[in-house]
Amino acid sequence: MSQTITIDPVTRLEGHGKITIYLDDKGEVDNAQFHVTQVRGFEKFCEGRPFYEMPSLTARICGICPVSHLLASAKACEAIMSVRIPYTAAQLRRLLNLAQMVQSHALSFFHLSSPDLLLGMESDPVKRNIFGVAAARPDLGLAGIGLRRFGQHIIELLGTKRIHTGWVVPGGVTEPLTMAHRDEMLAMLPDAYANLEKALVAYKQIADTFKPEIEVFANFPTNYLGLINDDESIEFTDGALRLIDPQGAIIEDGITARRFTEVIGEAVENFSYTKFVYYKPLGYPEGSYRVGPLARLNIVKSMGMPKADKELAEFKQISAGPVESSFHYHHARLVEAMYGIEKIEQILNDPQILDKHVRATAGVNRLEGAGQIEAPRGTLNHHYKVDENGKMTWASLVVATGHNNNAMNRGVLQAARRYVKDGKFSEGALNRVEAVIRTFDPCLSCSTHAFGQMPLAMTLVSADGEVMDQVVR
Repeated sequence: MSQTITIDPVTRLEGHGKITIYLDDKGEVDNAQFHVTQVRGFEKFCEGRPFYEMPSLTARICGICPVSHLLASAKACEAIMSVRIPYTAAQLRRLLNLAQMVQSHALSFFHLSSPDLLLGMESDPVKRNIFGVAAARPDLGLAGIGLRRFGQHIIELLGTKRIHTGWVVPGGVTEPLTMAHRDEMLAMLPDAYANLEKALVAYKQIADTFKPEIEVFANFPTNYLGLINDDESIEFTDGALRLIDPQGAIIEDGITARRFTEVIGEAVENFSYTKFVYYKPLGYPEGSYRVGPLARLNIVKSMGMPKADKELAEFKQISAGPVESSFHYHHARLVEAMYGIEKIEQILNDPQILDKHVRATAGVNRLEGAGQIEAPRGTLNHHYKVDENGKMTWASLVVATGHNNNAMNRGVLQAARRYVKDGKFSEGALNRVEAVIRTFDPCLSCSTHAFGQMPLAMTLVSADGEVMDQVVR
């Protein structure tokens, strides 16, 4: 008789998730699904609010990447206002976005994934956490803490708070950067570079030992989507989207926030509350794609910063075409973090960065507006409609987890088929199935807005629906 394995909760994720593995009557994996188990209500309960409240409201979706929602929301509001924000405000926002990217990538790499990478997939689960990493490799533990502090402190210096700052508003930012805070940020750069170098060296030393995992951690051809500049360099805050196919050829270029809903659709599956995002001209699921660090590095031709360009060139040597295994998301995050530190240094040295003109003002000039940016985990789009008084009548938020949803489910199935045999599995096998999801670093709070513990569960179910086994962490 067939069986089902359920992992509930999935551990070391931001939010709540569950994995179910279905076995056939021979004990072989027939199917696997990644479930996001809570509903996000923001799109509905924002209705009726003044549009200019939306950045602060939507930032409460997530405590890990509130900056992403602040920026995407502010851009959507500015489309409604029909304003262009001042140059210095745009640079300060870019600085904020990059600081968030660095701290978020540090969280993903050091706190959530390094226990697997440095201690091993089969290591004792009691010790397989950031505390175990700090005990085994105190230098890397301190490097991870230092990189997170670097990004979070820049956010705090800009917006007075590390989480849920109200500094970003429609039209720009509320306060200019002071010389004292700029100098404090510049003084933090040497340690940030040193900590990231430690992470890159450590990762490159161990990456080849994970060849079995690389082969089955969502390793298949897909399309890729991400922001890009006109010179084909990486972009996080402005630019337009490019979609490429599995061979690297451009499917469509210049997808602006305003055109996003014309070409991007959302499908629904009955096993998850998170939608499955796809490119409409190709249909669903053929039009599915991946976003985030791996996708961005597959799309761009350069990083536009010398140290990061050197790392990008090494990354692209992994494959003649787009790098396919999602295991390489770990490497891509480190490359992007290097870019982030370099770009932060460049922005801080901009002669206009201390300019006092940082906000434009206007009222409702359009009844609809959209904004998009690159969040650490991938493309984020906010799309709003308002009435003539500026009250919200409709909102749609497409987050990275939705873009990656199809790939995550295919990846879980691919890994399960490798590690679950004859209806039997080990703790290490289940950890590898979980680790596929951790490579994407999905933000399930963005997808669901759940609160409380961050769990994952796995359940084994027979063909007739009987629960045969369950692992809950």
